[in-house]
Amino acid sequence: MKILVPVDGSPFTKRMLAYLAAHDEWLGETHQYTLLHVTPAVPPRAAAVLDKTVLQEHYAAESEKVFKPIRAFFNKQKIRAEFVAKVGPAADTIAALATKGQFDLLMMGSHGHGLLGNLVLGSVTTKVMAQCGVPVLIVR
Repeated sequence: MKILVPVDGSPFTKRMLAYLAAHDEWLGETHQYTLLHVTPAVPPRAAAVLDKTVLQEHYAAESEKVFKPIRAFFNKQKIRAEFVAKVGPAADTIAALATKGQFDLLMMGSHGHGLLGNLVLGSVTTKVMAQCGVPVLIVR
């Protein structure tokens, strides 16, 4: 199974990884994992005055902060995974990659705000589910 796993380094990402580790059916060579970190874009006016190399280094450093402990987790579990860093709005980027990459499953952690919280705060998970045709497994 080809699985896309969006990660942001939050406690909810850690909870989702703990879920993976606790369920043997998700581990092993039968699954192909792609971990995705989406860094919000620097506002266009600020980006215009920054050197492109500095900006790219910023994006790479932000993703690496998130990926470093996750790489260690996957190495410890002896699971191969691809790590992909993108820049843009999280929900749109996740949904687009899930569809374009022809993934079988999207596995993501959720803050679990509930309906009222989603109305007030919005939710990346809710937006991804609305835009994506790929099945989504939400770990709370």
